[in-house]
Amino acid sequence: MNIATIRRKFITFFEQKGHTFVPGVPIIQQDNPSLLFINAGMNPFSNIFLGNEKPSVPRAVNSQPCLRVTGKHNDLEEVGIDTYHHTLFEMLGNWSFGDYFKKEAIANAWELITEIYKIPKENIYVTVFEGDKEDGLDADKETFDLWKNYVSDKHILYANKKDNFWEMGATGPCGPCTEIHVDLRNKKEKKAQPGHTLVNNDHPQVIEIWNLVFIQYHRQANGNLSPLPKCHVDTGMGLERLAMVLQGKKATYDTDAFQPLIQAIATLADTAYGQNEKKDIALRVVADHLRAITFAIADGASPSNQQAGYVIRRLLRRAVRYAYQYLDLKEPFLHTLVPTLIENMQDAYPQLATQQPLLSKLILQEETNFLRTLAQGLRRFEHFRTHLQNKTLGGKEAFQLYDTYGFPLDLTVLLAQEQGLHVDTEGFQQEMTQQKNRSKQVAEKNYGDWQKVHSDKKKSHFVGYDQLDTMSLLLTYRMVQQQEKTQYQLVLDQTPFYPQGGGQVGDTGYLLFGNEKVAILDTRKEEGMIIHISNHLPKDLHSPIQAVIDQEKRRSTANNHTATHLLEAALKHILGKHVAQRGSYLDAQRLRFDFTHPEKLTTEQCEAIEALVNEKIRANIPRIEERDLPFSQAQAKGATTLIGETYGEKVRVITFDPSFSIALCGGTHANATGQLGFFKIISTASVAAGIRRIEAVTAQEAEKWVRHTHRKMTQIATLLRQPQDVVHAIENLQKAYKKEQKTVAQYQKKALQQIRQTIESHIQTKGKQTIAITQIEIETVEDFRKVMRPLHQQYDNLILILAAKVDNKPYIATMVSDPSHDAKKIAQELSAPIQGQVNGQATFAIIHGTKIEGLSKAMAAAKKKYLS
Repeated sequence: MNIATIRRKFITFFEQKGHTFVPGVPIIQQDNPSLLFINAGMNPFSNIFLGNEKPSVPRAVNSQPCLRVTGKHNDLEEVGIDTYHHTLFEMLGNWSFGDYFKKEAIANAWELITEIYKIPKENIYVTVFEGDKEDGLDADKETFDLWKNYVSDKHILYANKKDNFWEMGATGPCGPCTEIHVDLRNKKEKKAQPGHTLVNNDHPQVIEIWNLVFIQYHRQANGNLSPLPKCHVDTGMGLERLAMVLQGKKATYDTDAFQPLIQAIATLADTAYGQNEKKDIALRVVADHLRAITFAIADGASPSNQQAGYVIRRLLRRAVRYAYQYLDLKEPFLHTLVPTLIENMQDAYPQLATQQPLLSKLILQEETNFLRTLAQGLRRFEHFRTHLQNKTLGGKEAFQLYDTYGFPLDLTVLLAQEQGLHVDTEGFQQEMTQQKNRSKQVAEKNYGDWQKVHSDKKKSHFVGYDQLDTMSLLLTYRMVQQQEKTQYQLVLDQTPFYPQGGGQVGDTGYLLFGNEKVAILDTRKEEGMIIHISNHLPKDLHSPIQAVIDQEKRRSTANNHTATHLLEAALKHILGKHVAQRGSYLDAQRLRFDFTHPEKLTTEQCEAIEALVNEKIRANIPRIEERDLPFSQAQAKGATTLIGETYGEKVRVITFDPSFSIALCGGTHANATGQLGFFKIISTASVAAGIRRIEAVTAQEAEKWVRHTHRKMTQIATLLRQPQDVVHAIENLQKAYKKEQKTVAQYQKKALQQIRQTIESHIQTKGKQTIAITQIEIETVEDFRKVMRPLHQQYDNLILILAAKVDNKPYIATMVSDPSHDAKKIAQELSAPIQGQVNGQATFAIIHGTKIEGLSKAMAAAKKKYLS
């Protein structure tokens, strides 16, 4: 039974039990700031559990890709080391939204695993929540008694909160769970030690495959539990672990989920899986991480230094490090494995195949850049090694290799051992802890509990498409603290404020609580709520509120949002249908649009794009808006969707000319394209391999840009004395400048030769040493090297000490070719009279001084020591 068959049987079973198949959502989390990634199958349904959103169906089934590399659920350190943990995995799940509960969930689970998958009943163990005094929860005896209908008491085990109380994160929906474990050992092993003693003890052959979670509570910010309005069922079964059981394997990495990739990597590394433990770990790490990287990029995250992109970059670098260190793969290779991965996954995830060229190109670029960094890190390690005072590499140096060059501690330790050195691992851990504490202090927000005013329901109705101000009531609020800053998040029963989303910034404005005016600094959507952010909390929370947005900002922002739709349509028309949006940002001043395209845009292409957008603006095309349109109908219309975005059953479609621009969009827009006035591209750039960026302005900002540019052109023409052709005049000026540069270079060369001759006239011989100490006249500090390097090559056992004044500041340069002397130490001895700072190495150093009158004293001291 291969992976595809296992997945299909699960979905079919629950469809026959009245569940509706709901496709998995992108793993890049959009609607919950506490999570970067979907880390469990229940994440997309959390708003339903909290009562903030009504379910479209009472029962659901799906297969959801999940990524666990950050936060509460983080398996990264186990990945590859053991044979069953992963960063990316598929979670098979069935859901009840207040429909059925424990009895039906357990009955369905037992029927599926024993009758459909035919797992031997005697190999199955289950765990049940034992209760927790701190939370005031009793043991889940109901679940224990339900399981007695299927398995013996010896196969039902009570377990603690850590193992059998499931929580998505620090806050949110949660509840007791019951886990299903399978004992895969042979008869002899089972006879030697009973299976119940190995459950939840990290035995690789006695593993959990399915978790049935009974969502009953909401974990609040203060740690307390409050009952949810309804009880729900949330189950999650790891597809890879289930495949391991059904395919009779000893490890998930031995299943068809991983073997095609592992064998392809082994071929590249000219090795065989199963022959060497360290190489096997590396093969598993690379295979696992490539899956995570590919899915994340396909769902809209590009490797970067921020948030989700930073995690993806760290995963890629970890894979490359393991391959570099243990598989001797020193050239980019990950990108060549993308087709193998896609071939194995495209039936369930067709979006991978459509993006294969982009995926390969992005991964290749990241690999190439990191391998370059890795080489730099090796050189840095060698620098540290040659400057050690003892045989121990310090914790700060080891941490610098980790933090700047991506070296894991074990790689640094291995390199040190090869050189007969030790590493201060304790010092490294101290540096790591300090960095984590610094990051935590910057990023950590302390959320207070929601405070009920008119209702504890936090669902806010958005009316901002039709109204710019409303009368509202405050439902609930909470305080948020970050470092020394305190803000308040307010939820209204209805609001005209558009929350940040789809690249569009959130509205600003104010709320009038009677006569008290509260400024709204931003509006965001979190966990299905529209949150108004303010620095102040009004005194009278219960009075009716007039909610008023900044209309000028909304109008300008709407113009720029409409411009992004016209721009995307123009890009597809001019460049080709391969263009797909990969991100946008738009506010009242300008818009930024990222899109897939393999090459730099030419001037002619930019002009054509600009011309087409402005043509549509002059046509004053009215906006056609369709709300609550079934998603299938929107797709049939050919509406553009955004990679990485999740859409419900009903969507909003914005059209500007059905033959030009039709897109799914929740943002605000101009009533007609003529409102934009004028569209102007102000810059183009590359943001990643295969991804380009356009920045543009519209309306008043476009007018300002044209005026500013015209003013600059007028100033340039004035400086050039009003030539008939400004471009031709500048070209002539460049030619004249280059000619003068050559002449100046010739004079500089002659001047430096004369300086060298002057230095040579001061050369004296003392024993075997050749010494020159004198003051010279140079234009720049760099001229020191130019005059000294030829002398260094010409004379053996040279000691050269030169002084100069540059920009009325004193400098002394020292250079030696005599191995018994150190140029940096000589410079340090001479630095005091000019109060200077020394930079350099053993062969060449420079003193940057501040006290010019001390220059003669320093040179006199040098002559006394080296010439007398």
